[in-house]
Amino acid sequence: MNPFELLKNTQAIKEQSEKLQQELADIRAEGSSGGRMVTVTLNGKFEMMGIKLDPICVDNRDVQMLEDLIVSAHKNAVENVQEQIKAKSSSILGGLDLSQFGL
Repeated sequence: MNPFELLKNTQAIKEQSEKLQQELADIRAEGSSGGRMVTVTLNGKFEMMGIKLDPICVDNRDVQMLEDLIVSAHKNAVENVQEQIKAKSSSILGGLDLSQFGL
């Protein structure tokens, strides 16, 4: 792309980026582990919005297993949020690759 053309489109890119930021805030993604014994919900900012525990996994004798399941479910939810961010950015920014900017 011509650098001068890119400068002309700066405002459009800025508007598209703002729209993307608004849409990312609305993302909700779940991740689970242990056959859905632990389910974590994250938003588009990777903040944990909720956690669901199957009562069967709440055992005082095996706290380490529960901790591992929570970590695993969180990792799965992060991956799901990243997939949604990639899909939304691609549709809004017309395929512009933002990975070089850490997005």
